[in-house]
Amino acid sequence: MDLPIYDGNIHPNEWLKQIQTYCFLKKITKDEEILKFAIMMIDSTINIPEKLTSLDELINALKQDHIPEAQGGETSKFINTFRRLCFDAEINNLREQKKYLYESLSNNDHYLKSELYKKMENVNSISELMEEFRNVFIDESNLIRHGSIIALKHAVTGKYLSSIKGLNYTTGSKNQLIFANNLLDSNALWKITFSGNELTSYTNTTNIYLKHKNSGYFLGIYYRFKSPVTQHSEVSCNPVDSYHNTQWKFNNSKLENDQGYLKSNDIINLSNKNYNGQQVVLRSHDFQFTIGNNTFQEVVCHNERLGGNDEWCIELIE
Repeated sequence: MDLPIYDGNIHPNEWLKQIQTYCFLKKITKDEEILKFAIMMIDSTINIPEKLTSLDELINALKQDHIPEAQGGETSKFINTFRRLCFDAEINNLREQKKYLYESLSNNDHYLKSELYKKMENVNSISELMEEFRNVFIDESNLIRHGSIIALKHAVTGKYLSSIKGLNYTTGSKNQLIFANNLLDSNALWKITFSGNELTSYTNTTNIYLKHKNSGYFLGIYYRFKSPVTQHSEVSCNPVDSYHNTQWKFNNSKLENDQGYLKSNDIINLSNKNYNGQQVVLRSHDFQFTIGNNTFQEVVCHNERLGGNDEWCIELIE
C-alpha cells in the first residue's frame, strides 16, 4: 500500500483514513504511535502546531490550513506547488511571496490580477494569501461573460423566464411568446451578450442582449403592443428589427451602488425602453393567460413602482 505524503491536495479526513488503514495493516495500534507516524507523513510546507496530543487535534489543524478545490479548476494543486517552490527557494518574506504570486498570473487575466492585488493588501500570512487567492478564483468562475448561457429565475414565484420556438401570442404582436415556467429546461436558456469587454460591471452603461438558445430570437419589446392580461408592455421573442427593442439595462436590486461585475446568483432588475422612450422594467406575477389548452404565467414590462415581482436571479449555466 502506497501511503501519500499529506500536501493539501486531499481532504484531511480522507488522508487520515489512509493513515489508519496503513497502521492497521502494519499492526500499529497505539494512538500516540499513529499520531507520531501521521505527523512524519506531513509535507514540510504545511504548518501545524508543535504540541499535538491527539489525531483530532492534528486533523483540526490540517483543516485550518486545507484549501478546497475551486470549481472546475486545478487551484489547490497550483497553491500547493507555489508553496513548495517558495519553501524550496527559501522565500519566507510575505512581501516577496505576494510579488511572485501576482506575477504568476497571465497579463491577460485582468480581473484576476486586479482583484488579487486588492485582496493581498491586508493579508498577514501565506495561509491567508492562499485563501484569498482561492476566493478570487471562485469569484472569477461565477462571473457572467460575453456569450455565457444563463437562466433568469423570478425571485418571487421561482419560475424561469422562458420561450418556446414557434409558439406565438394570439394577441398583440403575435410574436413568439414569453412566459415564466417552473422548469429549468432548454426553453429557459439564454445567451447573454454585450459590446466591449468580456465582462460587464454595474458601473458600465453597456446594453446587454438576451438571445433565446432554442429559437435564436432576442428578448425585447415590440412597438406598442400590450400584454395579454394586464395590458402592460408586451415582452416577446423576435428577430432584431427597427420595431423590436432588444437593448436591456441591468442593476443590482439589493445593492444600490454596486461597483462589481455581474455574476451568477445576483438579484437584478432588467429595464428597456418602450416605443416613446420611456423606461420600463421586466416583471412577472401570478396573472396567467391561455393559448389552446395551455396556461402561461405572464411576463411584462411596466413603468410602475419597483417591487419584488421585478427581481430576477441570474444563474450561470455554462
